[in-house]
Amino acid sequence: MMEKRVDPNLHRELKKFGADDLDVCFSCGNCTATCPLSGDDLAFPRRIIHFAQVGMTDKLRASVDPWLCYYCGECSESCPREANPGENMMAARRYLTASYDWTGLSKKLYLSITWEISAILAVALGVVALFYFFHGPIVTDRVELNTFAPVEWVHIGDLIMAGVLSFFLLTNALRMFYFVVKDSDVHIPFSLLVTQIPTFILHFATQKRWRECDDEDHMHWFKHLLLVSGYLTMLVLVLGLLKWFQTDEVYPFYHPQRLLGYYATAVLMYITVDFMIGRWKKNKEIHKFSHASDWIFLILLFLTAFTGILVNIFRVYGLAMPTYIIYVIHMAIAVPMLMVEVPFGKWAHLFYRPLAMYLYTVKQKAKEVAKKQKQAAAKAAKAAKASA
Repeated sequence: MMEKRVDPNLHRELKKFGADDLDVCFSCGNCTATCPLSGDDLAFPRRIIHFAQVGMTDKLRASVDPWLCYYCGECSESCPREANPGENMMAARRYLTASYDWTGLSKKLYLSITWEISAILAVALGVVALFYFFHGPIVTDRVELNTFAPVEWVHIGDLIMAGVLSFFLLTNALRMFYFVVKDSDVHIPFSLLVTQIPTFILHFATQKRWRECDDEDHMHWFKHLLLVSGYLTMLVLVLGLLKWFQTDEVYPFYHPQRLLGYYATAVLMYITVDFMIGRWKKNKEIHKFSHASDWIFLILLFLTAFTGILVNIFRVYGLAMPTYIIYVIHMAIAVPMLMVEVPFGKWAHLFYRPLAMYLYTVKQKAKEVAKKQKQAAAKAAKAAKASA
């Protein structure tokens, strides 16, 4: 178990990430009593707020509680001090994302909108420069996108991008794993780490735990699930099936290639607009506070889908130069969104949430194993004593 050290600057650090009302909380416990997901082993938001107030940095970094909160808003609505515990949990997630990141870039992006926009623009300009200097022949009498942007080279670039962002995301996830496991008060058998992998896959694919705290019709969970499905569909088409997806041949509407592309585009555009309207109107507690990173992520995702559909429209109508230009713009939006937001920004929660559920389940199973072993040992000792 890690040493418990007090950091007097922790609450001030969390305020930088959005926990503005942290000092207002007087730990009445109403938020924990209200939370539908809280329990004996998950006393949040109260426990996380306590860690922050007393400066327990190591305990906060080792906790999975912030990732198991889905910000339904009930705790903030019922708080007698209006301390906004839901937003404090959101701030804790931003802080943890920055803590896991060994490069330090996540912290800079979260604490400075200038840094985030500059990083996005830098990657975007790099993409534009690559197309400017290395594009193929420009055919103007008809659309030949694969001549202008050879699919083989684009696919290689996609794989390099996927490798780079996966490296940063996975190494940051390993740091999260280390922080959590290091603080465990029970031995975790390696077999549990293997057998509980389906838990990660299940929660990555469904975010099913969210249904337990969502509203009655589960619409917020369902919209989030749609958003993830659209995002992952487009990711598979681009990274795994690009040669099939990026083609100069105009297929009929019902062709699987077009149907999948239309599904992903429609979902991404509808859900991002819906979420942005919610954040603009602030009608619900979960939309009351909006960090700059929330807006930037949604805008980039919307623009990626919008420019993608424009590429298809121009291509279908045989508009050569508009197709090539909007294709470059599309890539200049999609690539920085992936390279910046996935490993270092808001989209990292897509990986950290199921990983937190996996680690929580592993620790709970390990406690059960330890308890059974202790009971077996006591029973054996009792039997030996009786036979002596």
